[in-house]
Amino acid sequence: MVVPEPQDGQLSPSGLAGKGTSQQYRSIPSSSQPSGGPKHLSSNENISPVDASIHYEPQEYTETDFLLPSKLYGTSGVSGSRRAKHADGAGAPAETICSMVLQILVPFLLAGFGTVSAGMLLDVVQNWDVFQEVTELLILVPAVLGMKGNLEMTLASRLSTAVNAGKMEPASEKWMLIVGNLALKQLQATVLGLLASMMAALLGWMAEGQMPAHHVVLLCSASVSTAFMASLLQGIIMVGVIIGSHRLGINPDNVATPMAASFGDLITLALLACLSQWFFSFMELYSYVLYLVDLLFLCLIPLWVVIASKHPASNLLLRTGWEPIITAMVISSIGGLILDKTVSDPNLAGIIVYAPVINGIGGNLVSIQSSRISTNLHLYYPPGEVPEDRRSCFNPCRTFFGSGANHRSAQVLLLLVIPGQLVFLHAIHLIKGGHTLPSPLLTVSFLSASLIQVFSLLCIADCMVHALWRRSKDPDSYSIPYLTALGDLLGTALLSLAFLMLWCVGDSGSV
Repeated sequence: MVVPEPQDGQLSPSGLAGKGTSQQYRSIPSSSQPSGGPKHLSSNENISPVDASIHYEPQEYTETDFLLPSKLYGTSGVSGSRRAKHADGAGAPAETICSMVLQILVPFLLAGFGTVSAGMLLDVVQNWDVFQEVTELLILVPAVLGMKGNLEMTLASRLSTAVNAGKMEPASEKWMLIVGNLALKQLQATVLGLLASMMAALLGWMAEGQMPAHHVVLLCSASVSTAFMASLLQGIIMVGVIIGSHRLGINPDNVATPMAASFGDLITLALLACLSQWFFSFMELYSYVLYLVDLLFLCLIPLWVVIASKHPASNLLLRTGWEPIITAMVISSIGGLILDKTVSDPNLAGIIVYAPVINGIGGNLVSIQSSRISTNLHLYYPPGEVPEDRRSCFNPCRTFFGSGANHRSAQVLLLLVIPGQLVFLHAIHLIKGGHTLPSPLLTVSFLSASLIQVFSLLCIADCMVHALWRRSKDPDSYSIPYLTALGDLLGTALLSLAFLMLWCVGDSGSV
């Protein structure tokens, strides 16, 4: 691959390494360098542009390095001319508004109907013995469902960036990257499942003033088992979706993250309910089984650590990727406490059907925007550098009407909220067997809460992703966990407020 020599004012890939990260590759040819056979790259050597094969020696990986090293960073190197072309629109991917809408719409609808199904299932299982006896399970639900944002959507965003940057072309490297990330995800699922159960037990104890020991053991077993099994199944599906969309010429950023959540809520909630009921059925007589389940998954942790450490990208996240997912889990647990307290009031119990829908849709939409902005930054800007209009004070208007590459996608995503939620709201009432439409007040309240949630999340995403990149942190690994957790918290809080207002005016929810 021939790489042109940088002109004055342009930034070479080696300059990229020195901008907020340690120097990783020296890959820009010198005009005085004679052509010859392949040379190994080092910190003091240049390479001829006519070399047929490139050998490189990675020195150190950092959070904002691209996921898969490529020859000379040829498809994703940053240069002044490339940024200039991108600013003029000449270097931007050829993606029309129509194609963007079509690519987003199908997975958006699939994800929406998945969350509708999860809401209906949650309405049913809340009456099961285990949910009536161990009420802390309702606190656990948003945290466990939110793991799709912490793990699946984060994986989807990272791999989408790798695909768009041309980093998954060599088959051997591609599978090393995939296997390393899947192993990392299983490790994170096990640890997060355990921590989420501890958090649910703590919040339950703070709210009720007591927490039986056998409830804690059941929460741990159900949470860890659910997180592990759901993460493994959805991770394999996610890899297939990304590889398939790439081969079909579809932008993975538009489809991968919502597809990660399409039936993720339903699968995860079904596993949580069934495993909890199963563990509850023999908790009194065979309580040792619950301890054995926890011990089994904990014993697998060293295996996932060894596999994840084989690839530099997953090895880096093994050391640095815990802060966002653990913080996001805590935020989602607070949303779960709000849900538990709201459902405990018989006058507000109807909220449980709608909570997974508003939370899931908000998280799905903002994850698309976050993934697109992150890919754009990876392709056109070195770590620590952001577009000109993102260097001043944050202005929400720039999210939807700015000059950046993704303001049109923000408009599309916001415009999808009202028609999408109307479809899902009507589907809920059809599935419940009712032949009446939702009441006007319920419809207006639900749509208003959803619109405020998504608008806020899109503005937060625009600010957060650029702020993370300015701090030389990879937004693919950091932003989506925070955003989906905030979506859970905002969605549950706004929906609780809406139902409280409906109850105050005496609205029953249907006509």
